[in-house]
Amino acid sequence: MRTVEWINGRVRMIDQRQLPWNFTHLDFEDYREVAQAITDMVVRGAPAIGATGAFGMALAAYQCPTQVLGDALDYLEVAAIILKKSRPTAVNLAWGVDRMMQVAREDVYRNTKDMLSAMIKEAQTIADQDVVINQLMGKHGAALIRDGDVVIHHCNTGALATVDYGTALGVIRTAWEQKKKFRVLLTETRPRMQGARLSAWELHQLGVPFEIIPDSSAGYYMRKGEAKLVLVGADRVAANGDTINKIGTYMLSVLAKENNIPFYTVAPTSTIDLDMPTGDQVPIEERSADEVRTPYGNALIPEEYPVRNPAFDVTPQRYLAGIVTEHGIALPPFKESLARMVAANSTAKVG
Repeated sequence: MRTVEWINGRVRMIDQRQLPWNFTHLDFEDYREVAQAITDMVVRGAPAIGATGAFGMALAAYQCPTQVLGDALDYLEVAAIILKKSRPTAVNLAWGVDRMMQVAREDVYRNTKDMLSAMIKEAQTIADQDVVINQLMGKHGAALIRDGDVVIHHCNTGALATVDYGTALGVIRTAWEQKKKFRVLLTETRPRMQGARLSAWELHQLGVPFEIIPDSSAGYYMRKGEAKLVLVGADRVAANGDTINKIGTYMLSVLAKENNIPFYTVAPTSTIDLDMPTGDQVPIEERSADEVRTPYGNALIPEEYPVRNPAFDVTPQRYLAGIVTEHGIALPPFKESLARMVAANSTAKVG
């Protein structure tokens, strides 16, 4: 199941807004539509939108109206700006778009057709590498789960949040494939309910035992001693280990620390932003108040009542037991261990 893929000059995505009620795909023939689809959360999850940004750049090259290489580069520069603005918090989006622009700027092309071929190939490489990276993270992280554990998971970090397989849910998937016996408590993840809709749908497909819980009840299960581990993903990891993830993650990390429960982030090195010293400098996306007022068209809050809707929060690194990457588990002090994980990309070949 590929969340996003290239199909004969179109970018095809699973429409995640329709799950779990309908499993449908949408096709896009204009990179601006791809950018809007990212904003509208047709596709979401940091690794998935990184790959989508890459395919969006390939689509921009495909639809480029000029055959002049210099003019085509100008066209792609504009496309890159539009795509990167579609969601500002997840660093993977800018990473994927910038990686595509590096390919576009290479001084090796005889014509725009050659450049297009190279960009389609690079976007596909990014997508294929994402799957392999997720499987590697799953193998490293599965050791954290023991028979009999109850794992709390927030938001959605499975195949739907990546090209395929998943980050934190990928760890859970690998542990299940290893025949370990455990169950998962899925927070609803308001206001868009990614846990109750998407993570539950994925675990249901895999046969992993799960229960959906209100966001506000996680501390209840921790204090009872029922929960043994917390696994979450990330949209960006700062150089010091601060983690930017779906709103509500910070609250879970504090509760886990208070109750002596290990709290791990699972994220590929493409999500690690060594240029960002701490999480406090990361722009936090503020989404429409309508997501809170009228979720899925159901009016819950009067229009005149003021609403704030931050999409992410910052979890200070002191609350993390570790960060699972494709190169292993980074442990405190994170400034040193994360730098080593990123450096490992220069010597390791993935995919």
